[in-house]
Amino acid sequence: MDMLRKIDDYRWEIPVDYKPGMRVPGVVYASEAMLESILNDEALEQVANVAFLPGIVGRSLAMPDIHWGYGFPIGGVAATRVSDGVVSPGGVGYDINCGVRLLQTNLTKSEVAPRMASLMERLFRNVPSGVGSEGKLHPPKTEITRLLIEGAHWAVRHGFGTQDDLDATEDGGRIEGADPSAVSERAMARGLPQAGSLGSGNHFIEVQSVTDIYDSTAASAMGISEKGQVLILIHTGSRGLGHQVCTDYLKTMERAVTRYGIDLPDRQLACAPVDSPEGRQYLAAMRCAANFAWCNRQHIAHWVREAFREVFGGSENDRGLRQVYDVAHNIAKIETHLVDGRRTVLCVHRKGATRAFPPGDSALSARYAAIGQPVLIPGDMGRYSYVAVGTERAMQETFGSTCHGAGRLLSRSAARKSMRGDEVEADLRRRHIHVRTGDVPALAEEASPAYKDVADVVDVVQGAGICRKVARAEPLGVIKG
Repeated sequence: MDMLRKIDDYRWEIPVDYKPGMRVPGVVYASEAMLESILNDEALEQVANVAFLPGIVGRSLAMPDIHWGYGFPIGGVAATRVSDGVVSPGGVGYDINCGVRLLQTNLTKSEVAPRMASLMERLFRNVPSGVGSEGKLHPPKTEITRLLIEGAHWAVRHGFGTQDDLDATEDGGRIEGADPSAVSERAMARGLPQAGSLGSGNHFIEVQSVTDIYDSTAASAMGISEKGQVLILIHTGSRGLGHQVCTDYLKTMERAVTRYGIDLPDRQLACAPVDSPEGRQYLAAMRCAANFAWCNRQHIAHWVREAFREVFGGSENDRGLRQVYDVAHNIAKIETHLVDGRRTVLCVHRKGATRAFPPGDSALSARYAAIGQPVLIPGDMGRYSYVAVGTERAMQETFGSTCHGAGRLLSRSAARKSMRGDEVEADLRRRHIHVRTGDVPALAEEASPAYKDVADVVDVVQGAGICRKVARAEPLGVIKG
């Protein structure tokens, strides 16, 4: 506790003099009850270390789902000036644009429950998943550069979804400035076979039913109308392509640190000036990986819709299956924010954090201008997930950012030591949660005890005013890689 000073019930400060060389203080969003688990992790030291980055403004921020990561903590947010600041691959992570997409249906829990076994089997067949899984797309090499530039637009152009999906996706499913020439051949080789696949680890497809609606106006704008309504949450990212982009540019940035005379407390924070050849190249490659991820989720959403049509019949319109939103969890964005009363162009790193822009922001589509950006906060596969919206306070305090999920309590190896996958599977089935996976032992890594209770996390960000709850949903069935 010596490193933390309590600001209020939801905010804790790491003073700027905690470590000589910190340029800004750190702020951790957490309840007092959460602090024990947070203090048992090295993540708070990482929050302090991020505060050393050249050009950082405001504060080095940590959301309540914070846990240790590479360089930055997972759940970390930091903004650096483009004019004299840096970009750090550790502030984005290996799974570039790992994110979530939510679809709503016109079906209810009572209608879906009797056919859950058939639905889960069809979803498992339709969407390739698992470690090293290959996708169903196999785009020719001549098309891959277009895919990396166009993102979800490439998928829609080839018949996988509609313009309505793009309107309900962060950045419209495509971030400008992607340059495939900045992506290595190794990254291309890893990514191409995996286009259109879910992957493994904490990636999932979850069929859910709504348990609570907290804001009926915002929920209605999202197409969420009643308790028991069935939703589908898709969580995956850029697969091997994003991982390799991060790997490649960490090496580049390690050399850049020496070249530009940047002094860092942790070599994992390797970085380069945003406006340098290395910084521009990394951002161009990162954007390619981000677009790959949006394209990936766009295809998976299409195959989810097919599965529902195959099991329940009728057309897509009959079953709803409209996209609520799609948000990125791991990304760096060039955005303009107020800093000390002046509009400043920043590179905003969000690693395990969600954009949470307020009502009326120009980045929002007309559909959400009145309520703010939808924020999708998945929990673990045994509890529940939340839908929220962004707020003006988030824009003022956190560069328009909030939490992204529950946050781990146990490492993957610790979870495997304390639980067995078959026991986790049996427990879920006893609770009428259908599970389909190609790796039963790995379920131990994703069991509820391995994660914080996402309700506690959401209570903090709501209490702090950096997002507002709209609805909660519980799992009916989960596809795990």
